[in-house]
Amino acid sequence: QVQLVESVVVFAHPVGSLRLSCAASGFTFSSTAMSWARQAPGKGFEWVSGIGSDSVTHYAESVKGRFTISRDNAKNTLYLQMNSLKPEDTALYYCAKDIYYWVHDYFGQGTQVTVSS
Repeated sequence: QVQLVESVVVFAHPVGSLRLSCAASGFTFSSTAMSWARQAPGKGFEWVSGIGSDSVTHYAESVKGRFTISRDNAKNTLYLQMNSLKPEDTALYYCAKDIYYWVHDYFGQGTQVTVSS
């Protein structure tokens, strides 16, 4: 069955940087578009970034230039490098498997990211 397991790495430098990882299994990762999405407290679900099977990337305007999505097909792992974090980035972050570009059918368990001012 499809499994998406998220983890997070906190970097000392640059300050205010994190990398989310999502280990995928149960489907052909290399041929599947993937996304990151988030839900802030009291707000709706927001798509953040997506990467196609061709590794072409797309970003929401709110994170463009600060976040970088990538994939390692050999490791079946999706990444989100988050730099220059802002308090408004505080949210529960999900990796998602896409049935079509940015249309999701499975989600990871969610990883809380909290950015204080």
